[in-house]
Amino acid sequence: MKSNKHKALLLIFGAFLVIGVYALGYSISRENFPYLFAAFSLSFLGMYGIYKLQKYQEIWLGIFLFGFLLRLILSHSIPLLSDDYARFLWDGEIVRLEGNPYDKTPQKLVEDSANELEFFERLYPYLNSPNYYSVYPPSNQLLFGLAAEASGENTLFGIISLRSFLLLGELLVFFGLLKLFRRFDVPLRNLVLYWLNPLVILEVIGNLHFEGIVLMFLLGSLIAYSKNKKFLAGTSWGLAIGVKLLPFVFLPSWLFFRKIKFSPFFWIGTLLAVCISFIGLVWDDAWINFLQSIRLYQGKFEFNASIYYLLREVGFRIKGYNTIETLGKVLSLTFVIWVWFISWKKAPKSLFKLADLWVLIYLSYLLLQPVIHPWYLIPGLGLSLMTGKKSFLVWSFAVIFSYQAYGNPNFEESSFYLVLEYALLLIALVWDYRPQIFSTLNKLSKNES
Repeated sequence: MKSNKHKALLLIFGAFLVIGVYALGYSISRENFPYLFAAFSLSFLGMYGIYKLQKYQEIWLGIFLFGFLLRLILSHSIPLLSDDYARFLWDGEIVRLEGNPYDKTPQKLVEDSANELEFFERLYPYLNSPNYYSVYPPSNQLLFGLAAEASGENTLFGIISLRSFLLLGELLVFFGLLKLFRRFDVPLRNLVLYWLNPLVILEVIGNLHFEGIVLMFLLGSLIAYSKNKKFLAGTSWGLAIGVKLLPFVFLPSWLFFRKIKFSPFFWIGTLLAVCISFIGLVWDDAWINFLQSIRLYQGKFEFNASIYYLLREVGFRIKGYNTIETLGKVLSLTFVIWVWFISWKKAPKSLFKLADLWVLIYLSYLLLQPVIHPWYLIPGLGLSLMTGKKSFLVWSFAVIFSYQAYGNPNFEESSFYLVLEYALLLIALVWDYRPQIFSTLNKLSKNES
């Protein structure tokens, strides 16, 4: 009887996930927040229900097959929650035509062209930043170009091609987590919290974001180091930097990781991977336009921020205008100092401690940023599941509140939903870091007495 009830509940929670993921992938636009929230909540409930029902270690194969099925469900969907895919396909088509994706902005390309550009004109209305040079590194451009080569100017085929690369990355993430969970003696049912997480499925496979590839390389670096393959560990970390610049913030953690800082093979591997990943920026001074777009992005856009928004309000009251340019630089400098300090203070002596430090660094970075899109959480989520921290898991649900802005004129954000999102995150942070918080409070009380 108990076994039948268990199976029935698994089917129900599995159905929640299937229905929610399908609806979010094919039916619900990001402007329709009430339905989006309902479908996402249903999916998250399905994931959490399956997690609670899994009490044994040897269940990873069933989790794997179901998560793979959920990803296949989205195989022919056009992204509804993000329009970044249009720029991926745009850049890829330029690469296919042996052009330089950093040479002209999309607007400039359309204005200057004397020829018919049917494929580009079809994509142009979906571009969210047609006046900006591409911010995607050359390693991404390689995948965009391969997808364009395979798609033959067919938008859906291009999406499916990119999705195939990302699906391969997700498979490697799953088995990377499986390997590290076993090494760190983490319950294998924690795989559910990544592999069946609707945020991961929708943002990586559904919306074609490359944070899953970043996580794949970060896990690869940890696994390679665990086997004493230091050159490969450095190479994998360097490739993660090549996909998204963000993993470079782990530099201090490696330098204070006593087992690696004096290893020439690790640093040679890192340097080679980074050089190869960014060598495409050398031609035609592409790096100038690439860095220009990154600087503009950092100094102009705001979305779903936390500490930044609080300090921005202070700036408004003092200066009377938006201090984003100055505030962004101050917060960036604060983050750099903080990362060097905590890396020195913690000086990880084991792989587990290193991964735990990475989680804290990722959290610190995101909390100080002016732009936090939901998919930014994915590498931190994967790493946190190895260390027992719950903050990223809670945030992977709470971040759905950020989508309410798309249903408002001019993407206006609601203070209520921002407070709700970050209140949930704050509770999780206090829970995760309560030993450190209580220890600090005790020291302060003793000093006062």
